[in-house]
Amino acid sequence: MALLLQLRTVSGLRGKADRIAKASFRGLSFYTRVLENCEDEARFDETFRWPVASNIDGNEILEIQVFNYSKVFTNRLIGTFQMVLQKVVEEGQVEVTDTLIDDNNSAIQTSISIEIRYQALDGTVGMWNDKEFLETPSVHSEGDGTYPLETDSLLSGHRQGLDISPGKSNQQSAERSFRRAGKGVFSAMKLGKTRPTKDDHRKHDEPAVLEAEDLDQKAMRPGGGLEPDTISLASVTAVTTNVSNKRSKPDIKMEPSAGRPMDYQVSITIIEARQLVGLNMDPMVCVEVGEEKKYTSMKESTNCPYYNEYFVFDFHVPPDVMFDKIIKLSVIHSKNLLRSGTLVGSFKMDVGTVYTQPEHQFYHKWAILSDPEDLTAGLKGYLKCDIAVVGKGDNIKTPHKANETDEDDIEGNLLLPDGVPAERQWARFYIKIYRAEGLPRMNTSIMANVKKAFIGDNKDLVDPYVQVVFAGQKGKTSIQKSSYEPLWNEQIIFTEMFPPLCKRIKIQIRDSDKVNDVAIGTHFIDLRKISNEGDKGFLPTFGPAWVNMYGSTRNYTLMDEHQELNEGLGEGVSFRARLLMSLAVEILDTSNPEINSSTEVQVEQATSLADNCTGKIEEFFLFGAFLEATMIDRKIGDKPINFEVTIGNYGNQIDGMTKPVLRRKKEGGDGVEEESELLQNSSEDEGDEDGELVSVSSSQPMKPLVTDRNYFHLPYFEKKPCIYIKSWWQDQRRRLYNANIMDKIADKLEEGLNDVQEMIKTEKPHPERRLRGVLEELSSGCLRFVTLADKDQHHSSRTRLDRERLKSCMRELENMGQQAATLRSQVKKNTMKDKLKLVQNFLQKLRFLADEPQHTIPDIFIWMMSNNKRIAYARVPSKDILYSIVDEEMGKDCAKVKTIFLKLPGKRGFGSAGWTVQAKMEMYLWLGLNKQRKDFLSGLPCGFEEKKTARGQKLPSFPPISLLYTKKQVFQLRAHMYQARSLFAADSSGLSDPFARVFFISQSQCTEVLNETLCPTWDQLLVFDNVELYGEAHEMRDDPPIIVIEIYDQDTVGKADFMGRTFAKPVVKMSDEEYCPPRFPPQLEYYQIYRGNSTAGDLLAAFELLQIGPGGKSDLPPIDGPTDMDRGPILPVPLGIRPVLSKYRVEILFWGLRDLKRVNLAQVDRPRVDIECAGKGVQSALIQNYKKNPNFSTLVKWFEVDLPENELLHPPLNIRVVDCRAFGRYTLVGSHAVSSLRKFIYRPPDKKAQHWNMTAKHLNGYVAMANGAHRSHPTGEIVVNMEPEVPIKKMETMVKLEANSDAVVKVDVTEEEKEKKKKKKKGGGGGGEEEVEEEEPDESMLDWWSKYFASIETMKEQLRQQEAAAAEAEEKEELEIADGSKGQAKNKEKSKAPKDDKKKKQQVAPELPEKNKKQKIDELKVFDKELETEFDNFEDWLHTFNLLRGKIGDNDDNATEEERIVGRFKGSMCVYKVPLPDDITKEPGYDPNFGMFQGIPSNDPINVLVRVYIVRATDLHPADINGKADPYIAIKLGKTDIKDKENYISKQLNPVFGKSFDIEATFPMESMLTVAVYDWDLVGTDDLIGETKIDLENRYYSKHRATCGVSQSYSIYGYNTWRDPMKPSQILSKLCKEGKVDGPHFGPGGRVKVANRVFTGPTEIEDENGQKKQTDEHLALTVLRHWDNIPRAGCRLVPEHVETRPLLNPDKPGIEQGRLEMWVDMFPMDMPAPGPAIDISPRKPKKYELRVIVWNTDEVILEDDDYFTGEKSSDIFVRGWLKGQQEDKQDTDVHYHSLTGEGNFNWRYIFPFDYLMAEERIVISKKESMFSWDETEYKIPARLTLQVWDADHFSADDFLGAIELDLNRFPRGAKTSKQCSLEMVTNEAELPMVSIFKQKRVKGWWPFVARDENDELEVTGKVEAELHLLTAEEAEKSPAGLARNEPDPLEKPNRPDTSFIWFLNPLKSIKYLICTRYKWLIIKIVLALLLIVMVALFLYSMPGYMVKKLLGA
Repeated sequence: MALLLQLRTVSGLRGKADRIAKASFRGLSFYTRVLENCEDEARFDETFRWPVASNIDGNEILEIQVFNYSKVFTNRLIGTFQMVLQKVVEEGQVEVTDTLIDDNNSAIQTSISIEIRYQALDGTVGMWNDKEFLETPSVHSEGDGTYPLETDSLLSGHRQGLDISPGKSNQQSAERSFRRAGKGVFSAMKLGKTRPTKDDHRKHDEPAVLEAEDLDQKAMRPGGGLEPDTISLASVTAVTTNVSNKRSKPDIKMEPSAGRPMDYQVSITIIEARQLVGLNMDPMVCVEVGEEKKYTSMKESTNCPYYNEYFVFDFHVPPDVMFDKIIKLSVIHSKNLLRSGTLVGSFKMDVGTVYTQPEHQFYHKWAILSDPEDLTAGLKGYLKCDIAVVGKGDNIKTPHKANETDEDDIEGNLLLPDGVPAERQWARFYIKIYRAEGLPRMNTSIMANVKKAFIGDNKDLVDPYVQVVFAGQKGKTSIQKSSYEPLWNEQIIFTEMFPPLCKRIKIQIRDSDKVNDVAIGTHFIDLRKISNEGDKGFLPTFGPAWVNMYGSTRNYTLMDEHQELNEGLGEGVSFRARLLMSLAVEILDTSNPEINSSTEVQVEQATSLADNCTGKIEEFFLFGAFLEATMIDRKIGDKPINFEVTIGNYGNQIDGMTKPVLRRKKEGGDGVEEESELLQNSSEDEGDEDGELVSVSSSQPMKPLVTDRNYFHLPYFEKKPCIYIKSWWQDQRRRLYNANIMDKIADKLEEGLNDVQEMIKTEKPHPERRLRGVLEELSSGCLRFVTLADKDQHHSSRTRLDRERLKSCMRELENMGQQAATLRSQVKKNTMKDKLKLVQNFLQKLRFLADEPQHTIPDIFIWMMSNNKRIAYARVPSKDILYSIVDEEMGKDCAKVKTIFLKLPGKRGFGSAGWTVQAKMEMYLWLGLNKQRKDFLSGLPCGFEEKKTARGQKLPSFPPISLLYTKKQVFQLRAHMYQARSLFAADSSGLSDPFARVFFISQSQCTEVLNETLCPTWDQLLVFDNVELYGEAHEMRDDPPIIVIEIYDQDTVGKADFMGRTFAKPVVKMSDEEYCPPRFPPQLEYYQIYRGNSTAGDLLAAFELLQIGPGGKSDLPPIDGPTDMDRGPILPVPLGIRPVLSKYRVEILFWGLRDLKRVNLAQVDRPRVDIECAGKGVQSALIQNYKKNPNFSTLVKWFEVDLPENELLHPPLNIRVVDCRAFGRYTLVGSHAVSSLRKFIYRPPDKKAQHWNMTAKHLNGYVAMANGAHRSHPTGEIVVNMEPEVPIKKMETMVKLEANSDAVVKVDVTEEEKEKKKKKKKGGGGGGEEEVEEEEPDESMLDWWSKYFASIETMKEQLRQQEAAAAEAEEKEELEIADGSKGQAKNKEKSKAPKDDKKKKQQVAPELPEKNKKQKIDELKVFDKELETEFDNFEDWLHTFNLLRGKIGDNDDNATEEERIVGRFKGSMCVYKVPLPDDITKEPGYDPNFGMFQGIPSNDPINVLVRVYIVRATDLHPADINGKADPYIAIKLGKTDIKDKENYISKQLNPVFGKSFDIEATFPMESMLTVAVYDWDLVGTDDLIGETKIDLENRYYSKHRATCGVSQSYSIYGYNTWRDPMKPSQILSKLCKEGKVDGPHFGPGGRVKVANRVFTGPTEIEDENGQKKQTDEHLALTVLRHWDNIPRAGCRLVPEHVETRPLLNPDKPGIEQGRLEMWVDMFPMDMPAPGPAIDISPRKPKKYELRVIVWNTDEVILEDDDYFTGEKSSDIFVRGWLKGQQEDKQDTDVHYHSLTGEGNFNWRYIFPFDYLMAEERIVISKKESMFSWDETEYKIPARLTLQVWDADHFSADDFLGAIELDLNRFPRGAKTSKQCSLEMVTNEAELPMVSIFKQKRVKGWWPFVARDENDELEVTGKVEAELHLLTAEEAEKSPAGLARNEPDPLEKPNRPDTSFIWFLNPLKSIKYLICTRYKWLIIKIVLALLLIVMVALFLYSMPGYMVKKLLGA
């Protein structure tokens, strides 16, 4: 069924314009082509066809809209025509001419003429092959007349008379080509609805959605119709915009990246464990990644050990292998050399899960430990750790390591990805393996042949079994001996926590072998794709479905070089087997007693499946035609070549199975009958009796012909070979259809996003309009999916996953459609960037959803064979070529010509081998049901005759074995090769000798070779004459073949090196078209060049394909002959195409050369720099002696050059350094190409836009200096003032000031002073991180570290606020995705906190959380990255260019650039159009010698004192076997080399160095500072851990003033002394003078005026003695801290800071080895000397003594039974210790025989310890083991542990309970024993906490707790204790004795003497012994005695009695 519309003409149009029409029916719209410059009549004559799946109802409406087409703006609607289809339905054909109506529903004079035809169900369908018709399901079975989808295509209605073979009748084929195959473009119209009213029309400010792919390519640019004179989008879109429907896009990236090994580093920090289950344990942690294990140290006798140990694992494996590795953390109890220890609990997660986290890491998260052996047990404790996974080039932002607060909430920070619930349950994963098919032969057949000869035994040569790996466990099925079609019916059961943290299940068929088992094929199931965690989600489920496995080729060899492919690494190159399996998950109810609690993998039998459960078996038909085979690699060009196509094992003649079994239903019976048929290329090609066709799967071998010296081609001219294969598969096409619809939506979206990004990149107008268009397309596409997928029939073979996935895809897409629609309304110019990110997320989501986990038809492989050997292959997914009658469901390459590049299989394709093309194929492919076969030739280029086999002649539907093209067109191709840029270096000099080779069809030509350049400008026209293309002319116009351009490097010897490749589509001109704008002459475009997967530059070129008409070549536009004769026969690019040039001046600032390496072993002595751009250039002065002074004597030189007006076309600028040697020889040292001059272009300022805030951000630095004359002197003054900001709550409150506004923000200085004094008295409030103040209220006790820690707190707080704000913004985004305005208003309020608001904040400050109450410490800025990234590399006017030399390596990673750097050139450049406006050159003080570079400092050598401060290092990579390092600092600057080896820090990965080093240096010779961290070794050399390099020179000369950071406040004594020898006022005057700024003018009342800004601030300063003095320094400092507000000259000055620099190790490029916190000050030696360096030496820990008196215990559980009296009692003693280890444990004496649990001790422990107040850590130093060389310093939390024990004389003491008190925050003790409860431990959050460091003395009752059998906490006793903290000095003054000894002895406890109670009260004891203890025993003994007595009496009296009886007495 189909509706056809022929749109003939639209007449009565007004004016002259480009017209376009759009026809819509049932939501599917088609566009016509654009008719250019038509006046009153537009003759379209186009036919559109809508395939219709359900009958058309008479009320449905067809709508046609006619627009004026505009390239730039939106298309303007002329009028609309709507027609109700009633008459069409009745009559089947209607011709109409009618008027259009406009927006107001009134008729206009324009009229339209159309014809509509409709073929209903009973329409004539031509001749049938009856047999096939019978096979289709009965037509009206549904009853409602809707037609089953299968057969629709049989009624391919508009071709009557199917007996004519397609291609004979031209008129029909022409008509057929109008059927726009792949172009159903979604419109916003839903099916059958009309939108007549005016309001309902979309507001026409939107551009027409770019639906018009059928438009002419160049007229309608892929940017939504942009003006064609700008550069078009990059090649990716240029090639891939799919212009018409006969060709599909080629893929530009070639090299397989999967399976290539990479560097990874997994770093894990184990911090501590808590709440471990068990009594008195000695825990250690085992960290396992993959196969590697590492252990922490063991902590004794604690349930919450603190480790803080860091482990690093390095790997070099492919990504797939890496991400499947399991990270396993297990806590083991009491492991030692002899025992392996018992497992407490473990936690597993795969590396991939960590890698997908933000920043690739979990930071400070708690892992939940569970016991895999016992499912019923609950959690076994928590383990706090950091886990990070770094690949090469990932940089990890580590959150700042500062003193962590320990009150962290465990439940809120669990080590789980977002969305995983905290309470994970156990679940069983049932993986059922049913059977496999199509296995390859796996053992050599020699033995088999011998056997066969002897016993006639013919066996299948494979012994398969299936192995499943999941979450680190393996399960296997049984082995099926000798079977190509094994049946298992087994299930493998895994037990794992759900949701699992391991994402993939690996399923592998393996061949069992006596020697070693090998994999046959591997498949991974991604759990995320077979489950959905949403609230409407579903548990993982799969199948029963077949999965296809791919791997190496099927021919068996002993050593398979591609074995890795079978392991699942890399892209499989051949079908291996398919496996029928299913998966289900069941959540376990662990409370159920029957449950088997082990987690071992189990294997059981499973029930077998019915045959038809995976779908009805259908016969599929695959057709392929080889239209072209070119670019065949010369290595294989000498032997005949043929191509083979296989699908599964069908079509595989060499190494498929000997007998593929075809399961197929015979028409008659229902039973499945197995039938074998030998598939081979039968020579006679005969069919069987009913025209049954035998597959032909390979082309005939042919000898290739030479194209040029690198490539051959096969002579497929007019005769194109075909292949066809019949195969039988379960019919699960619906899965593929849904995936295709989503893929198409995603492709469209991706294409749109590329356009938008390209528009942003090339700064075209209105990218936001294009984005809106993209979103509109997306939302209509999503709605269309919902309607299409909804009609999915419910056939029996749909699995649960099919149903659930369909539901969730529909939900997701519906949701996405709505979101896209709302987003569309929010896209504005300013929100563009954020929205773009959101849309990218849509794209990822779509790609994820489209990936169908349950396979159906296997992929198609195309192999090139030479001599029966497989050479190269291509793999085509079957869904891409699957046919459907619904356009959206059709595969994107189905019935289209696709360009396919063949590649080498497996590892052979890695590296340079993978770059070259093995062959380029143009192939046409079609795959569909056999009964839908009618249409399989419809997409071929028209104009051919079919050649069939003898048998198939009479049968119309019989496929041809070759096509003979009768039509051919002759063309001339002109390739305008202008230039290339940023090419790879292919020679060791770091340059190349590039030439380009252009391939088209079977011709190729080369440009000339340009020597020694990476940016060749060939400027050459290549003409290809007599290019013959087969097919209809009109198809060629829309759809020319692609051109391949390859760039090579010419070598004097050997063959040329390949440097990259790109594709292009030419613009086509037919012979009847004019050569005139807008299409001709074509524009130059940039095409992205690729080498492998990496980009390798751009090519600027244009291509046109001109048809040679009947008049021959004379009709073609003339080629302007060569303009310059010296190039000989080389034609230049003609004038209309080459860019328009203007005169530019390029000024170069030559500063100096740095770090030049040797060239050919000789040192560089007299270097010079040559600059070249577009053929012109300039040379620097010669540096006479590089060693003495590497700077240039002449600073500025210039040259003039003609450059294109269009900045995007600017050629690169080349910088080359040559060394001038003796005898006039020159050697190239290195070169650098500046690919984009844009950032160096100077545009004279626009007078109107002179706001004062046009600072250096807008202009480049030197420009800002240069253009001093244009200062605007605003009328008002702007008063900026600074107030003491509220500590920490720092919102960014910078008010943006316009030039003439007047903003004064007052501040009350005295208030701050008062606050400070108040706080001093108070000692600074409570709480917070920094308890220094409470201890030492005196300011003299503050040191640099106080400042540092306070700053870190601030930084963390700011980060938290940013995160919170970001999260809030995101939430808002989602909430008000409908309501765009509110959020922005809110944000505005935030950013402009008004004055009163600030005041409010100040009053609020005291009520802020405790943290903010502390005394205001002056802070510095802690940067969590290098200073360079913050200040744009300090390249504000001096740029650094790396000089490169040497080839670019084979591998993809660009990290190799480091190794190619041979030095650096420092300088800059400025490009501007000449002449400049006068006012610049006439500025006062303008020095013409310096041109645009005014005010540059001199570059003479200068002596500088460099002071390097090293604070600390974090997360160093361990360098020793024990997982630690002994780091020390080494500093190198010029000749100075400082190694601070004596002061290494033993066994630390987070060492605090706290040192400063002074070095004298001379710039420019010594300007690169290297700070390295080495690992000290007792023997052998020290290892480098990592180093960082700082370019001091750029910092020194930068306008940001990076010599010495500007502090927050100015003070002349104390911890915050001003460090700079220049005072703030001197610095300010200097800056004003240099920047030609008016000022500073200090005025009364604390005001200073600079330019037109007035700043206010305090004016008094206190010296050490408290004397106050007047000073301007505070004011000057205020100006400096806000220097970026100064108009024109202002910029941000570097604040006082600490920077965090990553440490890198050259052996492990790109992977961070730790971080170093440091800063550098520089002072010129000719200025006054600076003061002494600040003391930043690490704080010494303070000595304390903690005295703990244990007074009493109460209610201790009673453990022993008294032997004599049987009473419960305990012999209690209390043990205590402070430091993390037990070596200093102290025990009280034993209180024997307590009957009530009461114990009296009066016992004193004394614990001396060293404590770091700021970090809240106890410091202990001890040797790690007896073999250690020196003591290691540990920092551990201050926790006091008290335990209560029951003493036993002979056996080990019993542990009863414990309490652990964190001395910084522990619950206040209860007043009495009664009030002391379990709450004090479990409910810490609500109780008042105390710190012993503040209280000094605490007394009270605390509970002892332990876990009972059910793991519940219970109170096992209470202790009354007193804690008393003294400093070491106080302890000396008032000493106290241990236990109860002198001095200050405690009295003896009064204990009831109960131990001899049985002696004193014997009766009671006896009574107890008899009555209680031995009662039953006594009764038993008495009964036994009675029994014995009776038996004895019986035996005794028996004989006498018997005698009596016998004698009858």
